[in-house]
Amino acid sequence: MPKAAADAKLLIQSLNKAYAATPTNLKIIDLYVLFAVVTALVQVVYMGIVGSFPFNSFLSGVLSCIGTAVLAVCLRIQVNKDNKEFKDLPPERAFADFVLCNLVLHLVIMNFLG
Repeated sequence: MPKAAADAKLLIQSLNKAYAATPTNLKIIDLYVLFAVVTALVQVVYMGIVGSFPFNSFLSGVLSCIGTAVLAVCLRIQVNKDNKEFKDLPPERAFADFVLCNLVLHLVIMNFLG
């Protein structure tokens, strides 16, 4: 086995071991981020195949997915117990901020559709 392949296998194993110790609530947020990014990619591929006639709708959909993913990453950073910057922030407050920011984001997106 070449050295690069062995190094890659060792890296993947160490990442899997470290991720196994991640709390379940952070894994759920990770899945949500992955879903939002995959949804944005599906919309981009669809636009490439079918076309972008209502371009505002395409932009709204993609920006909504990417904005939601960014806000979820911020939520993940805030609720992570290992992060010392947000140790005084309760998880309920972080989630409330996430919901409020998503509400504002989607109100802007809905305004952009019109």
